[in-house]
Amino acid sequence: MNVKDIPVIAIDGPSASGKGTVAQRVAEKLGFHYLDSGALYRLVALVAMRAEIDLTDETALADIARDLEVVFAGAKIHLQGEDVADAIRAETCSNGASRIAAYPKVRTALLQRQRAFRQLPGLVADGRDMGSVVFPDAALKIFLTASAETRAQRRYKQLMEKGIDANISTLLQDIRERDARDSNRSVAPLQQGADASLLDTTSLNITQAVDEVLRQYAEICAKAV
Repeated sequence: MNVKDIPVIAIDGPSASGKGTVAQRVAEKLGFHYLDSGALYRLVALVAMRAEIDLTDETALADIARDLEVVFAGAKIHLQGEDVADAIRAETCSNGASRIAAYPKVRTALLQRQRAFRQLPGLVADGRDMGSVVFPDAALKIFLTASAETRAQRRYKQLMEKGIDANISTLLQDIRERDARDSNRSVAPLQQGADASLLDTTSLNITQAVDEVLRQYAEICAKAV
């Protein structure tokens, strides 16, 4: 089978929009593989910060991206044998990832690694440019968003549940700054593609958002028969 025949659902959107949780649950429902592309950028940020590498050193960061020894196993992310799933969710890592994602060399280094996740029976991928750059031929492209205030509340709740102190005003400011950075970068900026379906989850819960993605995918499959 040609790899292009393996179905992909691409879910893009801004930080803390809930796209990761939605994508993961859609993948579980369909029995598809799941790619959290943001985790790769967070991993590069984590490795760089631990090695005290300047986050403005694009070449060094691209080398890290190319040589990442990472294994995704369900909710666990093993970096050289260490589970760093929680470590990469820290706000310092999130902000570092957003800065790193603006570098063309880093994005190029991670491109083939991301595309390798496309395996039978299918893939659900979430990120910023899954539908526009990584999987432009995706069967379904969703741009999932929510208001900045709603996203700050969700991030706050998520961090508090993990026992991580957070300030909602600071989170809201970080989210707005990250939106601006992600939307205005020169390479693969965050934006809704003309062929992507907008899904605003401001007034939706996770189950409703998942059901809507599944409905749209079922509709596409029905048309293809």
